[in-house]
Amino acid sequence: MPEQPAQKQNRQPGCEGEMTPEPAYMPFFPGSGRLKGKVAIVTGGDSGIGRAVSVLFAREGAKLVIAYLDEHEDAETTKAAIEKEGSEALLVPGDIGDPEFCKSIAAQTLEKFGRIDILVNNAAEQYVRKDLSETAPEDVERVFRTNIFGYFFMVQAVIDHLENGSRIINTASIVAYRGHPELVDYSMTKGAIVTLTRSLANRFAEREILVNAVAPGPIWTPLIPASFPPDKVEEFGSDTPLGRPGQPNEVAPAYLLLASADGSYITGQTIHVNGGGLTSS
Repeated sequence: MPEQPAQKQNRQPGCEGEMTPEPAYMPFFPGSGRLKGKVAIVTGGDSGIGRAVSVLFAREGAKLVIAYLDEHEDAETTKAAIEKEGSEALLVPGDIGDPEFCKSIAAQTLEKFGRIDILVNNAAEQYVRKDLSETAPEDVERVFRTNIFGYFFMVQAVIDHLENGSRIINTASIVAYRGHPELVDYSMTKGAIVTLTRSLANRFAEREILVNAVAPGPIWTPLIPASFPPDKVEEFGSDTPLGRPGQPNEVAPAYLLLASADGSYITGQTIHVNGGGLTSS
């Protein structure tokens, strides 16, 4: 039996509340205060991996700023989950492809919480391209504006406010290493994210700002029914050695490692969470 039935959403980046089954995002274990007193910005934090990371960070003591496009219902669900963990959340809707919006996220974070310790660049969109010759330049630019320009704009917005020991964590993908025949522009952006991560890690090492990435494989998030036809959604993740897609709460602990003192000697690296999928094939 498939892990999920055939389904389709007709907008990017998709809504978690419309998925069947809904992704698993709750943490597996009690918190131990590993992020106590920290403030984290998570782009695309309303759903999917971003929601799981946000709730886990909240359980570990962080306060959260959730930047998202316009999925208000998903964002409110995430906020409620963070508050149930005894923490606080600020919701900031808008388009991270706009550098002025990215500056606004940083400004609102400082106004609300007075500091920025962790930036998780996670927002993304992707589109299946059946015919590259018919793909409009503005469509490709749109994907780049969200998936890589937005990451760069967020770094620009927060970097002067980060203290020594702060963390930047970028969401890459297995397709940065393997490529994907129908997600060519998406794969290109994810490759750029890996290079951005390595470059920033070298640039900010002197300030002890650690910069890393997580490269998920097939994870059950709103991007999947929003991107692929129903028959592909039904079989999503079945070609991994584990035979199933991963859940967001199976990815989130990698972000916690990189955000906490446990990851204090890790920078410029990418953690692969992909169910055993080879990154070179």
